[in-house]
Amino acid sequence: MISDRIRQARLAAGLTLGALGEKVGVSHTAIQKYEKGLLTPSSFQLLKLARACGIRTEYFFRTHRVELLQPEFRKLSSFGKKAQEALKLKVVELVEKRVELLGAFPESPLLAFSAPEGLPERIASLDEIEAFSDQVRNAWQLGMNPITDLIGTLEAVGLLVIVVDEENPKFSGLTAKARTDDGRVYPVVAVSQRWPGDRQRFTLAHELGHLLLADRLVDGLDEEKACDRFAGAFLAPRVAVLHLLGQQRQALEWQELYALKHEFGLSMTGWLQRAKQCGVISEAVHLSMFKWFSAKGWRKNEPGDCLPQEHPQIFDQLVYRALAEQYISEGKAAELLGIPMMRFHKQRQLESSDAVADQ
Repeated sequence: MISDRIRQARLAAGLTLGALGEKVGVSHTAIQKYEKGLLTPSSFQLLKLARACGIRTEYFFRTHRVELLQPEFRKLSSFGKKAQEALKLKVVELVEKRVELLGAFPESPLLAFSAPEGLPERIASLDEIEAFSDQVRNAWQLGMNPITDLIGTLEAVGLLVIVVDEENPKFSGLTAKARTDDGRVYPVVAVSQRWPGDRQRFTLAHELGHLLLADRLVDGLDEEKACDRFAGAFLAPRVAVLHLLGQQRQALEWQELYALKHEFGLSMTGWLQRAKQCGVISEAVHLSMFKWFSAKGWRKNEPGDCLPQEHPQIFDQLVYRALAEQYISEGKAAELLGIPMMRFHKQRQLESSDAVADQ
């Protein structure tokens, strides 16, 4: 078990045998023997291995194992196989913590994720996704208003949402199923922490589209385009677009799109696209505005304040819930949260953030 964990930690950190050996102070042959189970590292060496790989030593002793099934990446083509494998291991490490926490409860505190009942079995065109998205929002009682906390919404319906520490700009998101040793399967959606909130939200909605539209699209309908359409419609429903922009326009003001971006959490580019999709502006108007948008360099960096990032909340909440119910110890709670015991004690007592930061 420890041997497999050492290899996984090394790959997730993007280190070669030699590079890890240099950080730990042993030969690459010794690291290779650790990974094959031919040599057992001392506790001091395990501590150095953990530091070199950017993890806590508890990772090597975790008993819950998770296999990531059918991973689908939202990435650039140059995000290669090695980078994908390293990213998957980062996601697995975070999912294992969640699985271990959920296993501490007598009954799972989370709903089992499933697609809402009554959704159409076949989607024949991109336009049909508008009504499909509305049905999902209605089933989850979201109405047609902005979704202020998308991650919280997805967690509430049973998705494991992971914000992964991945600085590579070629990666945006991932959808997969996590299978545990005892056969339980959890749907997982992961997103990179490096992007601003509007890009994170669109990626999460896109990945949700993959989960909900699976096996529903007719042959020939591009799945990526379908998921993009779903993401836009889920974040900014057609009825809201028509109400806020009007039925038909000859032009749009950039300030309008900027304000709507911060209200609905959908980028200015996304709102421009939604205006075209909902028939508010023509193809020609969209093309003209999009060219002007690109000329200003806004495709890479939209103007004004960035939309704040979202963060998973339910994991931390469940850690403290399990602690209050005495399902886990303080030590286990601190381990799951990935913080030292002294800092955990201060956080638990709601001491000042300055006092916590000084530790």
